[in-house]
Amino acid sequence: MLPAGCAGCAARAPGLRRGFCPRCVDELESLRPGPTRPDPAPPGLPPCVALGPYAGALREGLLAYKERGRHGLARPLGALLAEVVAVAVGRQPGPVTLVWVPDTARAARARYGDHLERMVRPAAARLRAAGWQVHVRRPLRASPRPDSVALDSAGRAAAAESAFRLRRPASEEPAGTVVLLDDIVTTGATLAAASRKLRGAGMTPKVAAVLAATQKRRLW
Repeated sequence: MLPAGCAGCAARAPGLRRGFCPRCVDELESLRPGPTRPDPAPPGLPPCVALGPYAGALREGLLAYKERGRHGLARPLGALLAEVVAVAVGRQPGPVTLVWVPDTARAARARYGDHLERMVRPAAARLRAAGWQVHVRRPLRASPRPDSVALDSAGRAAAAESAFRLRRPASEEPAGTVVLLDDIVTTGATLAAASRKLRGAGMTPKVAAVLAATQKRRLW
């Protein structure tokens, strides 16, 4: 079997670091988390911070991880997600509770597990190693819904409204600042719907942290 190429550019170059070649590692390390917001933003969308645009090595790495079975990328992508959480929360003292947007059962089967949960665990471990008091909770369950890739903004919003249910109440209350996690933000409909559902359960997210934000294309 041939070794896997770089997740960011597909080059079969020596010196891969956890799935990425040195050039793509440099590209990813050059990204700096910052605020992002869809326009128009859906009601209920919390402030959102993204590592960078959905392009280049970040885009290709996410596609390789989610759609091409490169599960070993969960650790480096989780480390990047931890950086976004740190910027999103800031240096406020106190505990942080991480909550992620869950996969549907169908998507989890296709991906051999919830792809975000695989990233959240190493992200939480990295934050704890830096001295953070981090809790991980899974209060949401995803209902079946159509693939968002084929939907326009109105379709995404409609699908998001019925996308989530609350699991049975957890025995422990959320601690401190609640951060909602996802891999990509496009219209913000999914994050807004998840945030509204969490708010109804007393777990209002203060901020959302994502790896990538899509950018609108202008047609001339």
